[in-house]
Order: sequence, then C-alpha cells, then structure tokens
Amino acid sequence: MESLFQIGVFLVLLALGFFFGRRAESQHYKSILKREDELRHIVITTDRLPPPEFVRHGSTLVSGSVVISVDYFKVVTAGLRNLVGGRIRGYESLLDRARREALLRMQAKADDLGAEAIINTKFETSRISGNAGNGIGSMEVLAYGTAMIPPVAAHAA
Repeated sequence: MESLFQIGVFLVLLALGFFFGRRAESQHYKSILKREDELRHIVITTDRLPPPEFVRHGSTLVSGSVVISVDYFKVVTAGLRNLVGGRIRGYESLLDRARREALLRMQAKADDLGAEAIINTKFETSRISGNAGNGIGSMEVLAYGTAMIPPVAAHAA
C-alpha cells in the first residue's frame, strides 16, 4: 500500500512539473521575444575589434547574468534519457532561455548607457547542482561584452 502511495505521489509531481514547467517556459519565451524586438537596435557581435564606424565611440564593459532552474519533469525525463543516451531536449531549451535572457539583460544595460552596439561578446555558463551533485538543479549564464557608446552620449554620461 505504501509503495502505491509513493507511485501516486511521483506521478502527481511529474504531472505538476510538466504542466507548470511548460507554462512557465512558454511565458518566459513570450517575454524574451517581446524584449528581443524592443532591443533589436543594439547590434551584438563577437568581433574583438570595433568596426571603423565605432572607432570614436566610448566603451565600457556591460554584462547580464541569469540563473534558471530546471523543473521536476525535466529532471525525470533527463534521467530516463541518460539510460539510453541521446539529446536531452529539456536541457537544451533551458540553456537556450538562459543564454537569451542573459543577452537581453546585457543589452538592456547597454541601452541604458545609450550604446549602439556591443562587441567582443562572450558567455560563461555554469551548472548549479541539485540533489547533492546528482544532476542539474539550475543553470547560470553570464553574458558580457564591450558597449560602444556614441561620442555625444559618452560625454553626457
């Protein structure tokens, strides 16, 4: 009887993880798409040196950081996927959302400074373990780069 109860609790947690995780992910993607459209005017590049049109611009370091947690459903499905191998799509979407959110936070800081572009953009990713190191609990992504601020905005700041 006790094992039947445990299976029931597991299935309920799995269903709740699926429902609420999917809902939160969907809302986050909607927010990301809206903010990406709003900040599209800030060019992001991985080039180390500024293009010629930015040579007279001022520059400063900008960064954006985010920690995103994985839901219970993704933990269970990833555990099952580890048994047979292959892509873990749930973690791919987690990493995609984290990277895009970190970029958006970096762009927002650059926009506040009046920047037109961000060059030499880089990412740092780290795993924050859950369950005493037995899997991914959360993921942190840091995006950073050099904001290129036009001369007029550079003197005003």
